[in-house]
Amino acid sequence: MSRPEYTVIGKISYTNSWPVFHNFDPSLLKYPAKMVSEVPAFLNQGMAEGSIHVGALSSFAYAAASDRLLLLPDLSVSADGPVKSILLFSRKPLEQISSGRIAVTNTSATSVNLLKVLMEKAFGGKPEYVSAAPDLDSMMAQADACLLIGDNAIRASWQNQGYIVTDLGQLWKEWTGLSMTFAVWAVNREAVKDKPQAIAEIAEAFVESKRRGQHDLAPIIREACRVIGGTAAYWDGYFRNLSYDFGERQQEGLNLYFRYAYELGLLPQEVKMELWSHNLLTRVKE
Repeated sequence: MSRPEYTVIGKISYTNSWPVFHNFDPSLLKYPAKMVSEVPAFLNQGMAEGSIHVGALSSFAYAAASDRLLLLPDLSVSADGPVKSILLFSRKPLEQISSGRIAVTNTSATSVNLLKVLMEKAFGGKPEYVSAAPDLDSMMAQADACLLIGDNAIRASWQNQGYIVTDLGQLWKEWTGLSMTFAVWAVNREAVKDKPQAIAEIAEAFVESKRRGQHDLAPIIREACRVIGGTAAYWDGYFRNLSYDFGERQQEGLNLYFRYAYELGLLPQEVKMELWSHNLLTRVKE
């Protein structure tokens, strides 16, 4: 079957990635492209198989397919401390639940595996994990603690339920001193060979969209208020708290996360992160 001429771009729907995607318009690209907005599992599979050529995916999904993918530079969803949308709700302090029962959502392998790393490496515990729909009350009815992510975590954080709330980004920072990266932008290696100019154009367009999004958050904040609720002040603080860069600091934190995940048997192989570079095209610089 002949490959389509257009480049397929994957878009994750989570609010935390909106500043990178908001000003990205595939119809303005010189090389034909289309964007698919899907649930993470679909995007992760598409990126690994090559039916989606380039786009955003969770850090853990990248790790699982890293032999087939290259990371785009300068793009991530990271937090150097609190992330505000990956929250563990518990009745007791973490030391007392590290061998208890934790309900987790089945929507984010990155966050669930970060929780496992923290519980086992930082607290020396071995909790029982049960998968549950992302509803705070029903999760807490069957477990000592529960992990919520994304918009579900944000909404739950606005209610005062009397639970201890632990931000996993903050816990990771306190334990390692490093930032944590939750999503990355990557490109399928085959696509780099097949359509190098198109990939270069898309990579540049994403970085420009990020720059514009961070420069003018107002429309993104309005959309978040409309879709999810909350105040403009909350969303302004939320987006400004996140980092959308992928420099040495973010790479160092992500490397450590991958190493721990491998040591715990959560990843089948060690991950060697490789960055796509424009220089692969021109080979001007060594």
